[in-house]
Amino acid sequence: MEDVKWLLKKWGFLILMLLIAGVICWGKLHTEKRKVAEEVWEPPAEIGDSEMITEEENDTETFTDSAYWFIPQAGDCLISEEEKEQLQSTVLSAAESVKEIYKNVIIKDAANYSSGVSEFTSEQRKTVVEQLGAAGLVSVEEDTNMQNPEKIEIFYADYLNRQDSMVTVFQVQRDGLIGAFTFIYRKGELQTYYIGIRWKEGGMPEIQGTSVNNVAEIKLTEKGYFIYAYEYVIAHASLRQYWRIEPLSEECRKLTQEYISGLSYVNYNVLVTNWDRSNVEDILMPCMYEDIYRIYTGENLKTKDWKIPAEEYERIMTTYFPVSVEQLREKCGYDEGSNSYEYEMIYARPYPPFGEVVDYTKNADGTLTLIVDGVWPDYNSDLAFRNTVVVQPFEDGTFRYLSNSIEQIELELPSIAKTQQR
Repeated sequence: MEDVKWLLKKWGFLILMLLIAGVICWGKLHTEKRKVAEEVWEPPAEIGDSEMITEEENDTETFTDSAYWFIPQAGDCLISEEEKEQLQSTVLSAAESVKEIYKNVIIKDAANYSSGVSEFTSEQRKTVVEQLGAAGLVSVEEDTNMQNPEKIEIFYADYLNRQDSMVTVFQVQRDGLIGAFTFIYRKGELQTYYIGIRWKEGGMPEIQGTSVNNVAEIKLTEKGYFIYAYEYVIAHASLRQYWRIEPLSEECRKLTQEYISGLSYVNYNVLVTNWDRSNVEDILMPCMYEDIYRIYTGENLKTKDWKIPAEEYERIMTTYFPVSVEQLREKCGYDEGSNSYEYEMIYARPYPPFGEVVDYTKNADGTLTLIVDGVWPDYNSDLAFRNTVVVQPFEDGTFRYLSNSIEQIELELPSIAKTQQR
């Protein structure tokens, strides 16, 4: 059973993409396209757990190059063949300007890279983004501030004024592949013309393919998120895609990565409940250990016979929360006979929000107070709610969550997910 679980975690995304491809092929054979109904884009009062897929990691949903090719193509393109050729030439020239960064890097082939281990580092992605930005191009990757975002602001202003406009955004994926998204507003219609760039041996770029897709809507939020939705949405994909175009300080990014990114708003109630030491028992749920273990070790949890030794469980949980062993044993499924805790797997739910630290205070007692915005792009919000989280860092690199308070702002808080046992 443990081997099966491990395989699902390791290869779940590849299996999911193969299933999606099968569904799309079946749809083409029957010459039908199922358009996502507009009402699915409205935030529900309560998010159900009927469509759950096993979670590999609690990551922000990143729209990868491989997923893009599954979106149904638009019948007609808003730009001419000459404009397409010019865009392809521009994108190739941009890729060639950063080819030295790729010279000694192995990038997985487009058909296989999602199942392999990328050798492209975060620092290399950042360097590519900054070099493209220095050339005046709009460029971005998930851990780096967008370069030249004012060009998106100009495009959005043209869109609001119903003036024809175009803008191209270069996105560097985790694996090093580059996607160039050209947004086109013409004759009252929105589209993207996408050019995928992959790398041959020696760092030579080539066009992997192109795609034309209708865009249902775009929005530039006050806080600086560019959120857009395709007319058609593939199964299990995000409802909307997004970029943060306004800069976020390096310190806030670091604090987000260290203290917030590993936590879920939908699988347990650490972030959606007001709590401190006096009522910490309210947040204790067996399934939360999986994420806390990952925060502590940087690795995915593996168990033997779906059991977690009590010594390990209690050491980690009492480090990261102001709880006692007695409280853990009462609330988290302790089994006295085996001196262990029953493992409760986290099952992901669709369209989760994520938190980002936007401000912080270093307190006199050594603790940190983090101001965390709950961003929910799938429901068109970059400030769905706001958390105040207090953490206590320790010298060994670990830390303790001391309290959380949350204020509902633009959207209702997500409901607590029900965990499932073996």
